[in-house]
Amino acid sequence: MKDAIGIAISKIEEIGIGKRKVNFKMRDAGFSRQRYWGEPFPIIWEKGIAKPLQENELPLQLPHVEKYGPGPEGEGPLANITEWINTPKGKRETSTMPGYAGSSWYFLRYMDPHNNETLVDRKVSDYWNSVDVYIGGTEHAVGHLLYSRMWTKVLYDLGYIGFEEPFKKLLNQGMITGKSYFFGNAIQDNGTHQIVSAEKGKEYNVKPRLKYGHQFVDSSNRLYRIVFEEKIKDGLIEEPSYSIGEWLKDEKGDEFIYVIEESEKMSKSKFNVDNPDDVVEKFGADTFRMYEMFLGPIEQSKPWDTKGIEGVHRFLKKLWRLFYDEMKGQVWLDEKATPAELKVLHKTIKKIEEDTERHSYNTAVSSFMICVNELFDLGCHKKEVLSQVLVLLAPYAPHISEELWSLIGNQGLVIDATFPIFDAQYVTETSKEYPVSINGKVRTNISIDLDATEAQVHEIVLNNTLIQKWIDGKPIKKLIFVKGKMINIVV
Repeated sequence: MKDAIGIAISKIEEIGIGKRKVNFKMRDAGFSRQRYWGEPFPIIWEKGIAKPLQENELPLQLPHVEKYGPGPEGEGPLANITEWINTPKGKRETSTMPGYAGSSWYFLRYMDPHNNETLVDRKVSDYWNSVDVYIGGTEHAVGHLLYSRMWTKVLYDLGYIGFEEPFKKLLNQGMITGKSYFFGNAIQDNGTHQIVSAEKGKEYNVKPRLKYGHQFVDSSNRLYRIVFEEKIKDGLIEEPSYSIGEWLKDEKGDEFIYVIEESEKMSKSKFNVDNPDDVVEKFGADTFRMYEMFLGPIEQSKPWDTKGIEGVHRFLKKLWRLFYDEMKGQVWLDEKATPAELKVLHKTIKKIEEDTERHSYNTAVSSFMICVNELFDLGCHKKEVLSQVLVLLAPYAPHISEELWSLIGNQGLVIDATFPIFDAQYVTETSKEYPVSINGKVRTNISIDLDATEAQVHEIVLNNTLIQKWIDGKPIKKLIFVKGKMINIVV
């Protein structure tokens, strides 16, 4: 497109019907809040001139107010507090700073929060350097990220800090969405109902969002009540008792309303919030945390749905049974782990470390489930293995990890424990399951050491009772051995 624009402008000039011109557009950054509440500007207006407060007059504190509301001329709430605004020198500024005023530099202050002399000591900021990972929603891109980058570069140019980028890595997490229900008046089009989307709601007189027991008045001022009620089962709200796309009927039996379902950002104003307290009350905070991670990739928006939460809860209960059985009590042992158990552990260490590093939390939860299932199959109750699993699990399910860490006799907190170190020797394969074919048909699998010689392979295969049965005493014409792949016998 850029090339085409240049060619077109050159042609226009060549024909003589126009000439090339460059237009510049510049917009100043807005850095004031006229509504609500925020940090006050340390500014006093003296005869129309804005003058900053002296350093010994700082910090400027917000006054206490009984009621928040707009000022006489539509200004912010501070304009109502005349005793605070009017000073012997002049009038204070009534606009306040936006939320990103503080969020532009707070991460620098975290490095040196008790320093009463400077924002942050240069030696301290040189030690900590830029923030390693910033996690936030895309709505922060302008109001926070842009300004924090600007402030950081200014402070770098002034020599107060030694780095000019505030964040080394940015991760925008997706939203957890909820189901919203809309309803609209039936629209007649040649005698048939016309279905309309919620986006066209105002054009087609779509009514407000549905909420439990919602009442509304139609165009004839007749009062109706939505024909469903909130249902509670096992502490959780069930789906409403109507069908999406259903025409609801009024008291005369006339169809008058159409129900529309959409998935959008959870918000109290949208009546689509699922209170996490209800889930925590029934399943516990660890189940809630891990299920949220299990819903999908962190960058994607995901609809909240509790249908699969039982699976995560069962996983945590199964983890507990590796340590304590309902009937037997304590089953964990202070014994040496077997090679098979160490293989499961170190395979999990590698996977969890990789998944956590790239923020793939949903696949990490799956890896924990696989690990616990494999340890159960091995009958592993060894403290040597289970302690390391708890350290891996602690960031994902801190409560159960901390409890079990203490119960099996470990000192200190699990969050302070050293992260397990992956050792490749435990996951290196020493043998392989070879498929053995006789005249081209696979008859069995035999596990053979990877370093076995061809002569040893011949001996192992021909001495196998199942292979001897299939050969049935027939002379062997050829035995083909492809290392690491397959074995074929021709009779």
